[in-house]
Amino acid sequence: MSLRRLLLAAACGPALIALPAGAQEASPVDLDQLVITAAPFPISMDSATTSIEVIGRDQLDIAPPAGLGDMLAGVPGLRSSSFGPGASRPVVRGLAGPRVLVLNNGVGLIDASALSPDHQVASDPGEAQRIEILRGPAALLYGGSAIGGVVNVIDDRIARRAPDAAVSGRLNGSVGSVDDSRAIGGALAFGAGPLVFTLDGIHRQSDDYRISAYPESARQLAEEGETAETPFPKRLENSAVDLDAWGAGVSWVGSDGYLGVAVKHTETTYGVPGHAHEEPPVPPPVPEPEEFVTIGLEQTRVDLRGEWRGALGPFDTVRFSGGWADYTHTEFEGDEVGTRFFSDGWEGRLELVQAARDGWNGAVGVQALKRDFDAAGDEAYVPRTEIAEIGVFTLQRVDLNSWGYEGGLRLDRRELKSTVGDRDFSSASGSVGVFARPAAGWFLGLSLSRTSRAPTEAELFADGPHIATRGYEIGDPDLNAEIATSLEGTIHYGDDRLQADLHLFVVDYDGFIDLAPTGAVDDDLDVFTYVQTNARFHGFEAEASFRVWQQGDRSLSLDLGADYVRATSDLGPPSRIPPWAVSGKLVWQDAQLGGWVELRRVASQNRVSDFELPSDSYTLLNAGATWAPSVLEGVKLFVEGRNLGDEEIREHASFLKDIAPQPGRGVRAGFSYRF
Repeated sequence: MSLRRLLLAAACGPALIALPAGAQEASPVDLDQLVITAAPFPISMDSATTSIEVIGRDQLDIAPPAGLGDMLAGVPGLRSSSFGPGASRPVVRGLAGPRVLVLNNGVGLIDASALSPDHQVASDPGEAQRIEILRGPAALLYGGSAIGGVVNVIDDRIARRAPDAAVSGRLNGSVGSVDDSRAIGGALAFGAGPLVFTLDGIHRQSDDYRISAYPESARQLAEEGETAETPFPKRLENSAVDLDAWGAGVSWVGSDGYLGVAVKHTETTYGVPGHAHEEPPVPPPVPEPEEFVTIGLEQTRVDLRGEWRGALGPFDTVRFSGGWADYTHTEFEGDEVGTRFFSDGWEGRLELVQAARDGWNGAVGVQALKRDFDAAGDEAYVPRTEIAEIGVFTLQRVDLNSWGYEGGLRLDRRELKSTVGDRDFSSASGSVGVFARPAAGWFLGLSLSRTSRAPTEAELFADGPHIATRGYEIGDPDLNAEIATSLEGTIHYGDDRLQADLHLFVVDYDGFIDLAPTGAVDDDLDVFTYVQTNARFHGFEAEASFRVWQQGDRSLSLDLGADYVRATSDLGPPSRIPPWAVSGKLVWQDAQLGGWVELRRVASQNRVSDFELPSDSYTLLNAGATWAPSVLEGVKLFVEGRNLGDEEIREHASFLKDIAPQPGRGVRAGFSYRF
């Protein structure tokens, strides 16, 4: 008992009171609603003090084949970095890159997608069984790179439990008109005694997509003193994608846990719109053809995961996961190999989950990683760097039914050794929270956290042209850790007809690392340098789902969503902060037929940084239908139309918004099959 109280005191601090001896067990929760990413112990979505979103396999079955950022861009609080269809990373509450951590089954991707927006995430949504999103700081569990949020892509390549049938699986396929896309994917699981074997694979291919406006925005043309060509191109050049990924796994599943290993290989080639090298006319007036830049990504990854459930002192579960990966990102200038980026290494985490007692749940853990980064070529603006990190953490929660409290503590050590210099950082992060259930269906939560993020290799050591961001970037090897103090309030209400969530947040940054213009020019590129300043982000996300009518298995529901974020710093507004958005979706469902109509309004953004142009508002109209024929068990057919109003859409969070509008009107049809 003394050890448990010591862990709780270390995690929550003296502000938390001791656990009452007569406390009762918390009410049981629906296992399907538990959020894996939020804590090592069970927490349901309607009892979390953080802002959480879960995308399940039913939604993924009919989701458009797209990169991770583009697929999640409609979720309140999320946008996409949208560097063309081939490279898109989630933007969470206006934060992107190294402040948003993308995980695969709880451990890092070991890729270089956080380094630059033109680098693709080495995990495709088509592989996922479930995607969990934590909006706001999650650094206590996952380290400083989660200072802005976490996106965890969870697959079932390593089985955690025995399959319900001897052979089970899924198959998905679709075709689309706006980019002539073709996508196919599937997974298979079968058992042999205590062993469970899995296979999965996806292939998606798309051509240059159709656009509804001239590639360059009116503001960009005006700034350059140019006019749009007529007629304008109907497709966005160099926006095609070709992706293949496959994986296999085997796991031993017993009554006390599981142990498994899996391998995955990803290969993709994609174009980068607007990124080209143009040769001068030789001889005039016949020019050499423009050499578009395409990118080839290749990664091989091996994962090991396991769990053992049994008494081990104060703990009843031991859980571990680890991954090793070898990643290469190659930029091709026409047929010639240009710059190459390499990332290889491993990451692992071990969690010891305490035995639940009288509403008290807790865990302690350790996480470590080692990654080697290197680059070669004319645009190798970051030197070779070895990154090593180790962190220890504890998370504790006491749920007394009508109210409760929680807290956590994490200590990290991060070392970066490059060819131009070395840095090391020691940091501490902590949080406290309190929650209450004042009446049936209500949950109120308030949490305060202080999180620390060590600078990245680019922020410290960059020195060279970065064509993706159209600048010459210079790091600062003397940067300090970035400290964020955040306060978040949560209100949840749920009954048989209504589910509603409101999350309000404010985050103050001490030493916010920003990329600021210097006014200098180097080789026709504006020079930017990484600097530290003070910044504040505040805003909210709101979601509600209301069942308007129901009779038997037929229902009509209305889903509403809204988000807003405003950011300021001592240097003015940070770059690429998305404007507010509201959405409404009317959903019909019965035993066989489903349908929806969705309207989304995104505001204009006029609060911009230096060297950034404003963006216009737009209205997005989507609609779709599904059919599950009774004669074909497990089959679902679907059709959907996106951007039916053929709007000119420019994602403000994208570096390419003024040269690469989002796709125009398109129709997509496909199927899913579960067996």
